[in-house]
Amino acid sequence: MSLKPFFAKIFARNIYRKTQLWATNPIETQQRVFEDLIRQAEKTLFGIDHHFDQIKTFEDFTKNVPVRDYEGLKSYVDKVVNGEENVLWKGKPLYFAKTSGTTSGAKYIPLTKESMPFHIEAARNAILHYIHETGNADFVDGKMIFLQGSPILEEKNGVKLGRLSGIVAHFIPKYLQKNRMPSLETNCIEDWETKVNAIVEETFDQNMTVISGIPSWVQMYFEKLHQKGGKPVGDIFKNFNLFIYGGVNYEPYRAKFENLIGRKVDSIELFPASEGFFAYQDSQKEKGMLLLLNSGIFYEFIKSEEFYIENPKRHTIGEVELGVNYVLIISTNAGLWGYNIGDTVQFTSLKPYRVIVSGRIKHYISAFGEHVIGKEVESALQEAIIGTNIRINEFTVAPQITPNEGLPYHEWFIEFENEPEDFNAFAEALDNAMRKQNIYYDDLIVGNVLRKVVVTKVAKNGFQDYMKSIGKLGGQNKIPRLSNDRKIVDLLQRE
Repeated sequence: MSLKPFFAKIFARNIYRKTQLWATNPIETQQRVFEDLIRQAEKTLFGIDHHFDQIKTFEDFTKNVPVRDYEGLKSYVDKVVNGEENVLWKGKPLYFAKTSGTTSGAKYIPLTKESMPFHIEAARNAILHYIHETGNADFVDGKMIFLQGSPILEEKNGVKLGRLSGIVAHFIPKYLQKNRMPSLETNCIEDWETKVNAIVEETFDQNMTVISGIPSWVQMYFEKLHQKGGKPVGDIFKNFNLFIYGGVNYEPYRAKFENLIGRKVDSIELFPASEGFFAYQDSQKEKGMLLLLNSGIFYEFIKSEEFYIENPKRHTIGEVELGVNYVLIISTNAGLWGYNIGDTVQFTSLKPYRVIVSGRIKHYISAFGEHVIGKEVESALQEAIIGTNIRINEFTVAPQITPNEGLPYHEWFIEFENEPEDFNAFAEALDNAMRKQNIYYDDLIVGNVLRKVVVTKVAKNGFQDYMKSIGKLGGQNKIPRLSNDRKIVDLLQRE
């Protein structure tokens, strides 16, 4: 036994105490962040254009800085990408995190010397909070893996660019370098299936204790391990006891994971994005993730039901309520101002402020005015499979507005690991759960505007084949849980 677990516990206690200082003073903490951001960006092009020198209060800020998404901020980002300085933030960024856009092709999200450390510290602190609460630290002696994008970086006008996970790979602390897997050579493989096969070969006989990544892609890794070893992942990696994930809700995958692993393992949820690291699970006992109020990000919240009206009210942290669906708006020390990242959140606690990710503002079904969101379909599916042997690999939901016969309906496309014995009973349970989740959906069923859900079975690996067909297999790419049209499911049905 090394001394690393002993020192990890001491480090964890210190970080926990530091966290409490700002977590117990949330409003004052956010005010300090707000004032610092305005002061540092006052002489940038964006700051001059939006009269930062006159901004003294949040009300001043909302008058001068409208809410924008990437398209709205693109004219400024283009200047930064073209090599101009002091545009959105002082100087030039250290990196661009390159992500796939919707209408403008690739998006280039700036990462600055002020913002970059928080991406690293947040992931580290999530693990340290777990150690502090549970006392479990032996895993630091084992091998750790994060299924991530390639760390190979390009360069654009003197600024390096790549996927966020690939950029972060260059900042792994030295004390973790010997524990980290896979090798640089394997991590640089671009083709996802080839990469996962190489990771399996490289890790199969190692003492893996921590595994991290988006659940759908870790599932592929686990399945290949099981195929190679012919036994549960928990038997292959006897000391594997901590799974770290982000990007999607783990609950729909939990039963499948426990089956693949052969036992339960602890998990830590993260809420990272190219635009910032927003929250992490700080407790195994409490629901939700601790919102990071001291990380160079000023948060605003707009009720999702009001988001598309003219001039919706923008709330600060002291004005939010439990259980309300909010669109998350951020201003950051990477130069994003009044920026809509597209995610919606709900608060599960106000002391301290904890959130869950409830969906995407653009990912919803409201073909009939029901406005069903991601959290609702995930919760309904979870309720429908409780107490059954049904296990789900992946799913998405879309409206069927013009069926060949009968009333319209919501169609659930599900790839099963273990199918229901009675599909009609499963569909009935799913529909009942949805009606409890969304009162507008319930009204549509009662009023005979919609008929009950229809479940369509997707062939094994159907979602993987779909993602491969659109060039988004692996990495940080995810299947949307639901959409207001049938573009995804039409392609899915062709596979």
